[in-house]
Amino acid sequence: MSTVRSDGLKVGNNEMELVDFRIMKLEDGKVYEGVYGINVAKVNEIIRLPKLTELPGAPDFVEGVFDLRGTVIPIINLANWMGVEVPTNYKIKPRVIITEFNNVLIGFVVHEAKRIRRVSWKNIEPAHFSSNYGNLDRNKITGTTRIEGDHVLLILDLESIVEELGFYKPEVTSERQGVKFDGLALVLDDSAIARKIVRETLENMGFTVVEAIDGEAGIERLENLYEAYGDRLNHELKVIISDVEMPQMDGFHFATKVKEDKRFAKIPIIFNSSISDQFSAERGREAGGEAYLVKYDANSFYEEIARVVGGKQ
Repeated sequence: MSTVRSDGLKVGNNEMELVDFRIMKLEDGKVYEGVYGINVAKVNEIIRLPKLTELPGAPDFVEGVFDLRGTVIPIINLANWMGVEVPTNYKIKPRVIITEFNNVLIGFVVHEAKRIRRVSWKNIEPAHFSSNYGNLDRNKITGTTRIEGDHVLLILDLESIVEELGFYKPEVTSERQGVKFDGLALVLDDSAIARKIVRETLENMGFTVVEAIDGEAGIERLENLYEAYGDRLNHELKVIISDVEMPQMDGFHFATKVKEDKRFAKIPIIFNSSISDQFSAERGREAGGEAYLVKYDANSFYEEIARVVGGKQ
């Protein structure tokens, strides 16, 4: 059993650490090694495959559940979820990556947990290819990066499994009523679905929403807004809502650059991320964020907006 945590990353350096893991697949009689990754911040530990209790009626990619120190955790067979054919005569020593995101614990069976890689978000690209990896379409891949040997590492959207199984259902309707805001809100997220949820919530609260797909695009939006509003932007732009994991420039690096720019330094930033560990929340505060929210509860979102933006009305 091994715990996976790193405190070596500095806030604002636009780097992330990935657990590099492998899935073996059989295609046309040949064995291929698929290279995949997940953000270390979402990984609690890596263990040997434990004895599992089956769940009747569960999808075939759900291996079962087991008790980890008093917490019952579902185990997902990634190869089955991806729709790849696994070679039967290839020696595999499966490992389980125990993850936590959106405040949900879940384990993923992989064929090998290789190493931890430190990469720059600048070198992570969105998935542009059109071909499928088994049944794995590009909507289930959050990004790609090249590693040694000219191999491509795929960063999987493991959160989508949690949504498929119904373990995570974002609360998108707030019970809070009555208070309305005005002015602009800037939303950064590489997920179109996440932007839509946040945008609609903010618009219902009275804001006019401007969107960006990552930190670089967010800086560009700020420059454009400054050209339009000048120094009045500090009054007009009431809040920035930023995801953390974004290709090209992550949320922490974006926030650091914003806070270093005198034109934008007073605009409050709220992080809105699926990463639910305390270390990331601390990094958010170090980067200058006024709040760190875990996706997605509308009431908590409303309360933090009201707390942070209240002084800017």
